[in-house]
Amino acid sequence: MVFWGGRFVAATDELLRRFGDSIGFDRRMYEADVRGSIAYAGALARAGLITAEERDQLVAGLEQVRAEFDAGTFQIRPDDEDIHTAVERRLGELVGPVAGKLHTGRSRNDQVATDLRLYLLDEMASLRRTLIELQGAIVQKAEAHLDVIMPGYTHLQQAQPLLFGHWLLSFFWKFQRDRERLAGVARRTGVCPLGSGALAGNPFGIDRQALAAELGFAAVSENSVDAVDDRDYVVEFLAWAALVQIHLSCLAEDLIVWASREFGFVDVGEAYSTGSSLMPQKKNPDSLELMRGKSGRVIGHLTGLLTTLKGLPSAYNKDLQEDKEAIFDVIDTLKMELPIAAGVIRTLTVNAARMAAALDDALLATDLADYLVRKGVPFRESHHLVGQAVRRAEELGVSLHGLGLATYQAIHPAFAEDVYAVFDFRRSVEARSTEGGTAPDAVRVQIERAVDLLAQN
Repeated sequence: MVFWGGRFVAATDELLRRFGDSIGFDRRMYEADVRGSIAYAGALARAGLITAEERDQLVAGLEQVRAEFDAGTFQIRPDDEDIHTAVERRLGELVGPVAGKLHTGRSRNDQVATDLRLYLLDEMASLRRTLIELQGAIVQKAEAHLDVIMPGYTHLQQAQPLLFGHWLLSFFWKFQRDRERLAGVARRTGVCPLGSGALAGNPFGIDRQALAAELGFAAVSENSVDAVDDRDYVVEFLAWAALVQIHLSCLAEDLIVWASREFGFVDVGEAYSTGSSLMPQKKNPDSLELMRGKSGRVIGHLTGLLTTLKGLPSAYNKDLQEDKEAIFDVIDTLKMELPIAAGVIRTLTVNAARMAAALDDALLATDLADYLVRKGVPFRESHHLVGQAVRRAEELGVSLHGLGLATYQAIHPAFAEDVYAVFDFRRSVEARSTEGGTAPDAVRVQIERAVDLLAQN
């Protein structure tokens, strides 16, 4: 239904109408639209613009519209341009001409901005809960494997030994930062634009503070022009989502590599794997590959909206309709991915034996340099000396542990018989007991802190 056609004689081109309609994707905001309209009906009554009886008629009608959407019986008409016109059209059918009073002083510009903020706040609360579930799965899996030592990698090359739980908890803290960032986005989203009109404000003395309080907003927008064109919070949300997606992708990449036959460090549960249509032996970690693959899509939505916004003039422009499909797709993606990621972690089999078999003496080269440091050799010199030992071991085709004492002492006299005590992976791990380190005691402290953060919600 067209609510703006009074000055037009010609009908809108049918292709343009379909091009501009958003009802196909923004209908999911019906609850936010009804909620905002109910609050606005109350504001109109408080301002003396409608009677209490008219307010009650509007509220009852809006409640019925919401019930129809909830039940899946709401009928979208071909001329419903968007969710806002669909709700208003149906409200008129239910309560008659009084429905026309609901839009007094209200523009679709401030209505759209309000609905989108309300919708996004609800969805952010849901995403926060799924993040907490993923973090909980990480903590449980890490705690269950506190004694498992694995090779730690930088540049995808073996670097130093780590506890598997320490590696896994590194993602807890990434997702914790994501959770904290989400709280900041929610705080800046929680600003009420309703009562700003098209761009100049409301001329009827609407109590915007009361509106904000009723709708659960913490504040009202300070400037009516800014209120209707501000999409900073959408950009922030998409940037937040892109970073979550990157963290999911990094987690997926590690697990994909480690689940390969060549590594065999972990086994992805069958519920989160698929097979091959040709090769009967295949067990593919498709859940993780899709998680990695969605990154381009989510990051693309952020880039797309930034490109849309970069050249817009002030106040509302129809270009801003492009924000919704990006938001909806990102929300749908993360609401599937985060529980899947939690399921992958919960059902993941950790192969401690394969991790232990992959441990190479070269992982302890830094421990060997530290051994010399404790004997008074400056670290830069000890680093160089151990490099010589590594080279000599490679030349002889033996491990660092396999080098004879005479060879070590030919490199530097500080090497003594106790050098061979260095070649103990558990001792190496336990030595790194400073806060944030990989020693079992330090990892237990991490887990305690993580559990406390999860309990705070």
